[in-house]
Amino acid sequence: MRLRLTLALATLAALGLAAPADAQFGPAGPPAVGVVSVQRRPITETSEFVGRVQATDRVDIVARVTAFMQERLFTEGSEVKQDDLLYRLERAPFEADLQAKTANVAQMAALLRNATITLNRAQTLLSTPAGQRSTVDDALAQQASYVAQLQAAQAQVRSSQINLDYTEIRAPIAGKIARTTVTAGNVVGPTSGPLTTIVSQDPMFVAFPVSVRAVLDLRSRYADKGGLATTSIRLRLPDGKPYPQVGTLDYTDPSVAQNTDTILLRGRIPNPLLPGAKPGDTSNRELVDGEFVSVLLDAVEPVLALAIPRAAVLSDQQGSYVYVVDAEKKAQQQRIQLGQSSGATAVVMAGLKEGDTVIADGIQRVRPGLVVNPAPIVAPGAAPPAGTPAAGTAATGK
Repeated sequence: MRLRLTLALATLAALGLAAPADAQFGPAGPPAVGVVSVQRRPITETSEFVGRVQATDRVDIVARVTAFMQERLFTEGSEVKQDDLLYRLERAPFEADLQAKTANVAQMAALLRNATITLNRAQTLLSTPAGQRSTVDDALAQQASYVAQLQAAQAQVRSSQINLDYTEIRAPIAGKIARTTVTAGNVVGPTSGPLTTIVSQDPMFVAFPVSVRAVLDLRSRYADKGGLATTSIRLRLPDGKPYPQVGTLDYTDPSVAQNTDTILLRGRIPNPLLPGAKPGDTSNRELVDGEFVSVLLDAVEPVLALAIPRAAVLSDQQGSYVYVVDAEKKAQQQRIQLGQSSGATAVVMAGLKEGDTVIADGIQRVRPGLVVNPAPIVAPGAAPPAGTPAAGTAATGK
């Protein structure tokens, strides 16, 4: 056993794996960090709210006459065009009624022609001894009566024609059609309720409640820029993805909701077909009526504000703070007040001044008063300075 241990130690010593007892490691240098210079950049002010997508038009399809349903001519869940034929009802009873009313018109027209002939004859005889004034008066009354009866018969023909046209139920608007509530073979009528519903697709409304205080703040913020109507609306979908279309604010509720102390605002936004989708597809557009979305209200013109990368901002119980590199290359904690910020950029309202150097990369290696080895990086939205490392990378100091 002793022989084996001696051989093992000799082997380690020969390979140089055994370190001398007095070996020492050299001192570590200052940690390398990435820094940015605080600058004024154009920032688009954004306010975020929770909204619901609404169709601009919604129509319940109801039968106007009572009849058997013969045929359904649409695909449930697809898009239909205006005036597309949706349902066909039984026509025979209405066609027969129209023929009867048309025959009555012809009868009244014949009686009117005879009354007119009788009146002309009586008026001719009035200038002779055989003529009587009473006969002319009777003929005039009879003719007027037949004129009125003819007009009534013609109105009945129009009514019968309208009822016959109602046996073909057509789409009053273009949009996506829901499932049918009544199938072919059933009797439908005005009391049967909606047969289906059509919801318009493009454009769409998005309605979102805003507190009265927020509305007043928005109004004062955009007063010199044309008011709230000049703002643009963007959406973030329920899965967190941004919606590519941009809308405009077109309506503000004239009253405040007393139970929530909010005012309802509404915007209009396009909802085109998805790439490669067809109008007949059931899921061919991004926005759906009734969908919850995040509404981002953007100012039309950006404003200049002090901005730093969002990654440079830390927070604790006292609020937000950053690490600033002083003239001696020491990291100093600096409390700040944030304004409206985005996911990549933080707007600083107080606590920093233009030209300050803020640590944005390698913060986990920093503590107050520690000497650091700073190297510039590119802040979001800023052009890279000449001779600096690529964006998001700090120099190692080697």
